[in-house]
Amino acid sequence: MNFFTLPNETKPDNETLEMLENKLISITLPVVYSLVVAISIPGNIFALWIFCFHSKPITSSIVYMINLSITDLILAIFLPFQIIYHIKNNDWVFGKGLCNVVSVLYYANMYSSILTIMFISIVRYLGIVHPMRSTTWKRKRYAVVTCIGMWTVLLIAFHPLASTDLTYKVEYLQKVTCFDVLKWSMLPNIFSWAAFILGLFFFLFLIPFIVTVACYIGIIWKLVQTSHRYANGQGSRSLKLAIIVLVVFITCFAPNNFILVIHTINRLFYAKSYYHAYKLTLTLSCLSSCLDPFLYYFASKDFCKKIREVIGKKAQHSESTEVTRGSLLSALSNRSRTFSSGHENGSNQVYHRQESDV
Repeated sequence: MNFFTLPNETKPDNETLEMLENKLISITLPVVYSLVVAISIPGNIFALWIFCFHSKPITSSIVYMINLSITDLILAIFLPFQIIYHIKNNDWVFGKGLCNVVSVLYYANMYSSILTIMFISIVRYLGIVHPMRSTTWKRKRYAVVTCIGMWTVLLIAFHPLASTDLTYKVEYLQKVTCFDVLKWSMLPNIFSWAAFILGLFFFLFLIPFIVTVACYIGIIWKLVQTSHRYANGQGSRSLKLAIIVLVVFITCFAPNNFILVIHTINRLFYAKSYYHAYKLTLTLSCLSSCLDPFLYYFASKDFCKKIREVIGKKAQHSESTEVTRGSLLSALSNRSRTFSSGHENGSNQVYHRQESDV
């Protein structure tokens, strides 16, 4: 096989054709995406409201979480197009421009989430394990520059996707797909395809995952060593945050990225396809936007405090309503009792007056 040429195939393989006609996928994906939209939009709007208007001061961690919330929110806003695509049995009717936007957003959301979680983990590691050295790097302007740099790298990485027509008319099925059938001509040769996919896996998933796990291991170890100094629940919060981060990585990001490598190797070198498995695991990456608010709860004291305030206000409002209702019923009861007593006394007075008159 010549690694510097492209295959002569121009049609999708049989596995992809079966996936495009799979009724289970056409039902499962819209349900999952609808759930994501229903949770992600209100959840991330609420998170942004807290971060922007109720977090003082705006720290580097808050900047990263604002970036993550905005990314999740934008993806959720565009997901309805993907929902309609699958409801129509994988037939795209919105044109190639919107197909490119939705596809690039999908991948940009996944990898920006991975990188942002890694940055939050590094900031927390420096703040707990090396507090004196982290003063400079915890300034929010460094976080802003980091976010800009991250998005620059992602836009460069996904330029091949953004600059290629990702729609494909499947003549056999008489439908137009969006991203489900990629054109070989998107990249110059097989070596470029392998470098592109493996680069995404190693630099945008595996290395950030290793760094994130290493940071939380260091944080937990430091808190165990100095547990007498952190009696205010910081150790518990950090442990819960580490668990949430691991759940997000293992549940949302790991399956898709590992299947992507398996599918790519088999597709390039063995003419086999695991696209149906890849498509299902790709859906899991969206679930991170539903789990991110839990990450905010344990990563941000302001977010945690505001959630408790909102819940507390609702509970107090409910209690005050019950108290007011009880007081009103008691007052009405007393008033009725007083009226009855007054009526009886009045009757007695009339009765005695009538007796005296007689």
